[in-house]
Amino acid sequence: MVHTGYNPALVALSVAIAIFASYTALDLVSRARGAASRRRHLWIAAAAAAMGGGIWSMHFVGMLAFEMGMPAAYDLGTTLLSLALAVTCTGAGFAWISRRGATRQDLFIAGPVMGLGVAAMHYTGMAAMHVPGNLAYDWRLVGISVAIAITAATAALWLTLRQNSVWQTLIAASVMGIAVAGMHYTGMAAATFTAEAAGAQAAHITDLGQGQQNLALAVAGATFLILFLAMLASSFDQQRVQEELRGSEARFRAAIQAVRGVLWTNDAEGRMIGEQPGWSAITGQSPTEYAGYGWANAVHPEDSQASIEAWNETVRARRTFVHEHRVRIADGSYRHYAIRAVPVTNGDGSIREWVGVHTDITEQRQAEAELRESNEEIQRYAYIVSHDLRAPLVNVMGFTSELEATRADVGAALQGHPQSARIDADFGEALGFIQAAVNRMERLIAAILKLSREGRRSFTPERLDMTSLLQRLAAAQQHQIEQAGARVIVAPNLPRLVADRLAIEQIFGNLIDNAVKYLDPARPGRIEITAEALGGGRIRYRIADNGRGIAERDHARVFELFRRSGAQDRPGEGIGLAHVKALVRSLGGRIEVASELGIGTTFSVTLPRETATGQGQNGSPMRLAAE
Repeated sequence: MVHTGYNPALVALSVAIAIFASYTALDLVSRARGAASRRRHLWIAAAAAAMGGGIWSMHFVGMLAFEMGMPAAYDLGTTLLSLALAVTCTGAGFAWISRRGATRQDLFIAGPVMGLGVAAMHYTGMAAMHVPGNLAYDWRLVGISVAIAITAATAALWLTLRQNSVWQTLIAASVMGIAVAGMHYTGMAAATFTAEAAGAQAAHITDLGQGQQNLALAVAGATFLILFLAMLASSFDQQRVQEELRGSEARFRAAIQAVRGVLWTNDAEGRMIGEQPGWSAITGQSPTEYAGYGWANAVHPEDSQASIEAWNETVRARRTFVHEHRVRIADGSYRHYAIRAVPVTNGDGSIREWVGVHTDITEQRQAEAELRESNEEIQRYAYIVSHDLRAPLVNVMGFTSELEATRADVGAALQGHPQSARIDADFGEALGFIQAAVNRMERLIAAILKLSREGRRSFTPERLDMTSLLQRLAAAQQHQIEQAGARVIVAPNLPRLVADRLAIEQIFGNLIDNAVKYLDPARPGRIEITAEALGGGRIRYRIADNGRGIAERDHARVFELFRRSGAQDRPGEGIGLAHVKALVRSLGGRIEVASELGIGTTFSVTLPRETATGQGQNGSPMRLAAE
């Protein structure tokens, strides 16, 4: 048996190398996650070189720290093989855990691969050592050393997946480095050396010890140089990331200014803390005044409580905050602001802070109020004009009836007159023209009155099963559909809508009627009704047909009152689509047309999914969400 021991200085150096290498490698591999494919491979390769090379150097220095009283030499090929094993296995583990979509379950693949690689490197390195004696192992301790390596690698990778700071990376590196050293020295404890000859020359041992120390220092120096270069590359990348962040922040602030917004932040519980220069600039509040919920003191008294309740509910629900209220600015006046705030989360999903923007929409709200007032005046004017026109029209209709009755008397008085037949024919033709004009004017006045009433009508919202509703509308026109030789196809499971039932039935009933009315008799008619959900809580319904189509120049004109396009071979006054557009706008939506002559037409109706009630005309804008 050979009596052995360790050089404490070299043991400490080996542990330091292991920790430093682990920190460098874990820092590098953290940069691989989320990087582009080529850059990710470069970071993984650098991490593998740092980790594998560092562990191999730690093993070599640890072996030099081992004092066994007899000379030792190393086989170059086997020693290089141990280095290759360390680099390859750690690289494979890093690549597996840093790929896109990796989960914590992947730790149980990457961890054992790295741990077995460390163990394989150690025992391959031991096999590369040639001593004048025999080497035997305690396989129980060998098994323990392998278990330590696997457990340590898995734990370090788990900590790496969770790390968000330098301190967490340092903890993970310390766990990995100390465990690698522990594995090494456990493996050494499993080894038993037996000398073939008793002892060795003292002078030779002394020279070898000094040479080992110099070699250890050279290996350690080279390793630290490599790791320093790796850390330097990491530092350069960190500077690049910082520059990108500064540029991104500058663009973000410029974007906020471009939309006349004010940026602010709150803590995870929704309290305003710290310096908020944007909020202070518009309200004149000091940090002490707006701290916590003090910001609510700058909100209009009528909106303050509702804003606090909405904000607290949003914080509890952890969702995006969308709201609107009036804020007292520094000069004491109030302005309207739309608010949007989103939670910023940590890697584990917990909320770190809230970031929000107040956007000044005062001019927009004033313009909307003026537009509502103007529309109401137009509606009142249309109602008055159309109502007053009916009075003389009734007189005209009455006197026309009188003239019709007088026609027989005139005919009798002119009996025997050579021009009596011509006069009677002219009389009848004139009365026909008058009656046709009166009837048309009556229909036009009725249309104007109808549109005026729709603009002032109150809507009652209810949840609508749109599939069932549209199928009923199609069934109501089944006779006309069959006469046209057409089919109406309503897609199943259409998105439900909260809106006024009568308004929705009028909108889609008109569109289906138009589609049937203007089908092309040269081919079987087909009308399809589909829908899709859009962002911002809106739904787009499409009514597509393969009918005559509408010329491009008439796309906008078809929604104008009393305007029609194409061949005038179907009855109508040109008020249907104008009525549809008025209803859609009252419900807070929009209607668009896409058409091509000879191909077909598609009307797209976009409506809010919820509260499509048309109450925006008279309701307070402060209760509306700012989209």
